[in-house]
Amino acid sequence: MEFDIPAIIQGYAQGYFLMANEEDNSLGWYSSRQRALIPLDNRFRYPKSLQRVLNQERFTVAVNRDFQGVVAGCADRDSTWISKDLKDIYWALYEAGWAYSFETWQGEQLAGGILGIVIGGAFIGESMFYRIPEGSKVAMVKLVERLRSRGFLLFDAQMNNPHLERFGADIVDETHYQVLLRQALRRGCSLN
Repeated sequence: MEFDIPAIIQGYAQGYFLMANEEDNSLGWYSSRQRALIPLDNRFRYPKSLQRVLNQERFTVAVNRDFQGVVAGCADRDSTWISKDLKDIYWALYEAGWAYSFETWQGEQLAGGILGIVIGGAFIGESMFYRIPEGSKVAMVKLVERLRSRGFLLFDAQMNNPHLERFGADIVDETHYQVLLRQALRRGCSLN
């Protein structure tokens, strides 16, 4: 199946994101009046118990080592908005250099990961998962470190939830989000 990659990237660059309707799997563009952003400055935080896990260095990180495994992990839920068509779109975006998986590994086992779209200095987080406890949390901490070191301006988590709040997620209105997004799009950043 062919996808109009430039049109999809344009949709993300305007602040929209794709989701499948659970009832009929039809894809649609969505936006949110209240955007959840993971801070890339000193407001980023995580539970103290996670520092012990980080100090133990039980996990290694990788980018795109198992992109399809991360997509499958993110979709492996009782209720998911990641349909077969959306998996195919993520693969096409990956092949075109727009979609990334940021992964944690324990030995040769994929422990967890974060799926996202990179446009300029914006990382648009689509979903995350874990197979080994703390795998996705370590991925979040290490991804923030990577984004900081590579000059990213924006880590868009789209919609807030209690898990993201533990990392200091900020809620911004659509107007503020659009200003930050435009600034981020002008940057030339790379996750690799």
